[in-house]
Amino acid sequence: MMNSNPETVSTDYDTSDRLYFEPLTVEDVLNVIDLEKPDGIIVQFGGQTPLKLALPIQQYLEEHKPISASGAGSVGIWGTSPDSIDIAEDREKFNAIIKELKIKQPKGGIAKSEADALAIAADIGYPVVVRPSYVLGGRAMEIVYSDDKLVTYLENAVEVDPERPVLIDKYLSDAVEIDIDALADSYGNVIIGGIMEHIEQAGVHSGDSACILPTQTVSSSCLATIRSWTTKLAKSLNVCGLMNCQYAITASGEVFLLEANPRASRTVPFVSKAIGHPLAKYAALVMSGMSLMK
Repeated sequence: MMNSNPETVSTDYDTSDRLYFEPLTVEDVLNVIDLEKPDGIIVQFGGQTPLKLALPIQQYLEEHKPISASGAGSVGIWGTSPDSIDIAEDREKFNAIIKELKIKQPKGGIAKSEADALAIAADIGYPVVVRPSYVLGGRAMEIVYSDDKLVTYLENAVEVDPERPVLIDKYLSDAVEIDIDALADSYGNVIIGGIMEHIEQAGVHSGDSACILPTQTVSSSCLATIRSWTTKLAKSLNVCGLMNCQYAITASGEVFLLEANPRASRTVPFVSKAIGHPLAKYAALVMSGMSLMK
């Protein structure tokens, strides 16, 4: 295991045979791969950071084709492919898939300049949620109610340019937010681990909010839509392992997809405890080639 976080490293001795307390950079990860020559690399259990490393690591593995120490073949990334991860991370590619699957999202756009941002906000109408496309954990996310406040945000919170676009979406007032953790194998099977209802209204970041499992106020038709969309998304993105989706349900009962991440979320340990099944363990077995049925 590689982990550079001193807060969580104390529990890793029980989980792994060897622990590398190293920075999570492409160079450092490749050094460990060269030394250990593992059968597989799992990038789904460390939030956004390892997802961003997946493509460059994959390119290195394809160029150099290192042989694993076990002799079972070349070292490879297990689970959801880096290309599928990239599609989910890239707003424009992801939007194309959403449109094809007929999944509803809040109206929004990608601004690469201040003029872009003002035009998008004028088109969708205030209030809007603005956030940089390149930050982790919902930092610098803000709900904005006017052109003046949007310009202030762009000048103070972020530097908007073509390399670092800003995401602007319609803010769904008084909506209920839903978190869902799903598990998919490489044989096309998808299982939903748990559907959680946030206590705070949509817009409070999931790291700062509380949630209930099972849901308390969500209608069976909304739950059926959420299950259907999550399954379609997992299959379309060729997810192998865990996937987390966040939805919003408006007061009128409309369901919107907020985001989908092909990785383990912070909610996985809580869901696992609540349902009595170790989802992360199942995900690791699925990534190693097992089917969900097995």
